Amino acid sequence: MSDLFAPEGGWRVRILDLSGGADRNVVEEVGGFPTLMHANAFARCYVRDSVERCRIPGMDTKQVLESWFAFGEDAEVVDAADGGWRSATELGDFVDRRASAEERDWRALDPRRMDADEDDDDDPPGMKSDRDDE
Repeated sequence: MSDLFAPEGGWRVRILDLSGGADRNVVEEVGGFPTLMHANAFARCYVRDSVERCRIPGMDTKQVLESWFAFGEDAEVVDAADGGWRSATELGDFVDRRASAEERDWRALDPRRMDADEDDDDDPPGMKSDRDDE
């Protein structure tokens, strides 16, 4: 059960560029996830979205998988050991079945967005505040 509680600063998810365009393939690390479940859900949605961005109409599953390995992004929960979600466990299902918008919505789980939403409680979601220009 202790694996569920976040390390100091929260759990971190590392985004990996499979095309090899980044230093050690790391694009960025997203931190501040309060629970391992939250970090795992974000990583899963992020990869699910990446697979869909690599899918072109008419591709078979093998082509989708090849496209993802060539151009996609993977995600891993840092220091979660066996408790961290792994794309390998669901990648076959991801390429076989198109994702819904909800399954791809990693932005809704992004702790950076949640922090920004708390700063602008009076603003409708997705709207830029006039205060942002000051």
